[in-house]
Amino acid sequence: MTNTSSNGTVAYDVENGIAWVRFNRPDKRNAMSPTLNRDMMEVLDLLEHDENVGVLVLGGEGPAWTAGMDLKEYFRETEVDGLRGTRKAQRESYGWWRRLRWYQKPTIAMVNGWCFGGGYGPLFACDLAFAAEEAKFGLSEINWGILPGGGATKVATELLPFRKAMYHAMMGENIDGKTAADWGLVNEALPLASLKDRVTEVAKVLLAKNPVALKATKDAVRRVGVLSYDDAEDYLIRAQEAANSYDNEGRKEGIRQFIDEKSYKPGLGAYDKDKRG
Repeated sequence: MTNTSSNGTVAYDVENGIAWVRFNRPDKRNAMSPTLNRDMMEVLDLLEHDENVGVLVLGGEGPAWTAGMDLKEYFRETEVDGLRGTRKAQRESYGWWRRLRWYQKPTIAMVNGWCFGGGYGPLFACDLAFAAEEAKFGLSEINWGILPGGGATKVATELLPFRKAMYHAMMGENIDGKTAADWGLVNEALPLASLKDRVTEVAKVLLAKNPVALKATKDAVRRVGVLSYDDAEDYLIRAQEAANSYDNEGRKEGIRQFIDEKSYKPGLGAYDKDKRG
């Protein structure tokens, strides 16, 4: 059963532990408006601690993922209210992207079509990203006279080598999904017809793993990149200790299944998190 947010700009289903969340403005190529930004926060709130959800997938209805910010609703209509309107719109959009970056559950971007400009915010916010080879990625802001804002320039420099990031931001040219994978914007690109099956396969692998360890791991990967080695080492020690306080028995169970039962090998898969010795 498909559900929609209060204003209908976000659609979602929950099936077998996976929340399939979609931008739902296909007539606008899923451009992000202030209304959509508020609706997305509503849906993220609803699903984050739902015991029936283990993984969240962010996709798009129709032929686009998201064409970025709605130039009319996000820019022109909010600027009528001056700086107050602009800052409010920024808080709402950046707010749900930030929420998604530190989400309780693993997240996957499933980029089925266009991903432009502001779309790089939620793209980077998701832990993993898979794209259709036919998808189009672009930082088009330079083409209409502004810099790639909303974090898009930061995303480019985080995910791409320097020369590719500079070319991508300055030229305003689109790249396809295969190039996006080659450059590192997404993990993999595959034919559109195979995209959902591959994302489902990855989501099922994540569902089998310890959720406390997954949350600690995804946070650690984002945090340690800006830390010195010594600071990262200290952070990871503290992060593991914090994770143990939430699920110390899960960690011990994994070790028990490996050492005592010999029922699994850590390098070849996950321990059975639903089993207790």
